[in-house]
Amino acid sequence: MLIGFGNMGQALAKGWLARGVLATDIAVVEPQSTAQAAARALGLTVIPTDALGTHRADVIVIAVKPAQVAESVAPLGKVSRDCVVLSIAAGKTTAGLRKLLGKETAVVRAMPNTPAAIGEGITALFASESVTAAERRTCEELMAAVGRVEWFADEALMDAVTAVSGSGPAYVFLLIECLAEAGREVGLAADVATRLATATVAGAGVYAREAELPAAELRRRVTSPKGTTEAALDVLLSEQGLAELMKRAVRAATARSRELSVD
Repeated sequence: MLIGFGNMGQALAKGWLARGVLATDIAVVEPQSTAQAAARALGLTVIPTDALGTHRADVIVIAVKPAQVAESVAPLGKVSRDCVVLSIAAGKTTAGLRKLLGKETAVVRAMPNTPAAIGEGITALFASESVTAAERRTCEELMAAVGRVEWFADEALMDAVTAVSGSGPAYVFLLIECLAEAGREVGLAADVATRLATATVAGAGVYAREAELPAAELRRRVTSPKGTTEAALDVLLSEQGLAELMKRAVRAATARSRELSVD
């Protein structure tokens, strides 16, 4: 059962279908008519919110905004122990979800990121103590449909995960913006600069993933002594350069995630 059929809910459903899950095995709970239509277009069953408590499911995926969680799961009542709850609601702790769904509820908390929309995401997972090995495998398979998966044994680290990979795509988009703007300043046409910057960042990311070498080593291989890349890196690696800015940014995002995390 998939509660919420927004961008992430739709990305998940499409990923599952692509992996061979039958459309008849996916039930969607979503109040918005346009999202309901999108679910039906994929052949999925849409069940009314007021029927939520009577619908049996092996897995309940909560894919709504954090502020909507309590209202969205209220019709469930206490969740049966033969079901595992997989939540992608940012900031909602496993303890908080068990308060809503029952203290014995098996809860897996997930933090995916926006590239999941094209199957290129990465998701951090944390399981509460009551989750079985089989349930862990099920949740991992569900999230692997939209990208890579990493398990964490300490839920407190989910704040750092949020700062690095959850918010991380925005940092990369900003890099594209800045690189394109810098290109325009040195004479490139705006559309050309944007295409160059976007393709460069995208290609470098794929190369870094496939090369299986440390990013620092890849950087050194691109950098010729006294060349153009070295001239640029002298600026980026200065005392108040990119490395220090990124550390400050991630620390700020981590701190904010802790503030927003609620039981």
